[in-house]
Amino acid sequence: MTGYLFICLIAAIVTAAFMPICRSLAFRFDVIAQPDTERRLHLQATPLLGGVAMCLGAIIALAVASILPQFGGIFNGSSEPMAVAIGAIVITVIGVFDDVLEISAPAKLIGMVVAGTILYLLGAVMYYVRVPLVGIISLSPDFVPLVTVLWVIGMVNAINLIDGLDGLAAGIVGLSAAAFFLYGDRLFDAGLLPGDNIGPLIAAIIVGVCAGFLPWNWSPARVFMGDAGAQLLGLLLAASTMVVGGRADPSSSFRGQTYFFVAPLFIPFVILAVPMADTALAIIRRTVNRTSPARADRHHIHHRLIDLGHGPRRAVIILWSLTAQFSALALAPTYISGRWPLIPISACFVATIVFAVLHRDTPFRQRLAAKRNGLGEASVSHPEGVIVLAERRPVAAGELTPAPTTPTTTDLNDLQTRDGRKRGNE
Repeated sequence: MTGYLFICLIAAIVTAAFMPICRSLAFRFDVIAQPDTERRLHLQATPLLGGVAMCLGAIIALAVASILPQFGGIFNGSSEPMAVAIGAIVITVIGVFDDVLEISAPAKLIGMVVAGTILYLLGAVMYYVRVPLVGIISLSPDFVPLVTVLWVIGMVNAINLIDGLDGLAAGIVGLSAAAFFLYGDRLFDAGLLPGDNIGPLIAAIIVGVCAGFLPWNWSPARVFMGDAGAQLLGLLLAASTMVVGGRADPSSSFRGQTYFFVAPLFIPFVILAVPMADTALAIIRRTVNRTSPARADRHHIHHRLIDLGHGPRRAVIILWSLTAQFSALALAPTYISGRWPLIPISACFVATIVFAVLHRDTPFRQRLAAKRNGLGEASVSHPEGVIVLAERRPVAAGELTPAPTTPTTTDLNDLQTRDGRKRGNE
């Protein structure tokens, strides 16, 4: 356990250390996410390229793990670490291209297929699953590449779709990866997972990467992970869940429970319930509306919470809470016998849903519009301060056009203090 915690810490430190550099590069090359009133809820134009720092954190953590004796069995004679490293680099590069150039959906899909193919060719795949009422299903060599690629595509898109609020994707993925690491550790202890399985190590790296990124992405975000970061997290989660869920021996029992018979298949779905449910609803919604599955909209779960009046921070905490509860639901049978742990978990789940639905405030988008009018300016976050692009004032009665604008510069601390007071009750 100590070695995994050390690698997690390395991933967090490296990710956080590279974040200012990537942020500066984003400003230099104008890789900026501009605010809008339809889908994006941030007040300031915010730099992207956070995913590059996350990729560096993951790769360096993996490299450090390769020299530790504890992980010798994972790296000696295995091509799986190389599969994860190369796949992570490829998917991040594709994401950076999308952040900079906004490439088409088919081009992004090709990148996911390439990354998934790399995992398959270098051996990071699942072998079998056990389906309830059906039994053990061994994947034939003909189906392994297809399942691997589809798993990568599904996981990448699931994470990409929930990356709509500051801190949301990183928090959900970090919690999910932590739960999955604990699940893998329990499988190790039960003898259902070989000691050279790379899945728990990948999960620990994911937790570290998210922990290093979150301080920079908590509302109001100073940097976004962009498609590069979202796709990277999706690929790492896909690799971790495949090599654990697809290799844990489903024919063995644990303390007489049948739970582990079905756990390798269903644990990833339970732990990742929030992003997967959001993905399924998005596909159904866009199919019914006869729109492209790749077309963005503002009907995701986090947008629904915003429409109910919750501010971005509260909406994120609600979804974090649901993720933690689903993770606890998945892990409880591995630690405690009996069904009684399900009672408090179910009670927390019901309480969270009731709070989310019934605790309504003034619709956040109205407050956001008022806040933007109150600030009276469109600003861009910059390492040296906030550059105010245009200072506006309301049009007076009788005026046909707005008054001329004058570029000015506002001190970062003053604006953040004023913005922080207004965000305090969200």
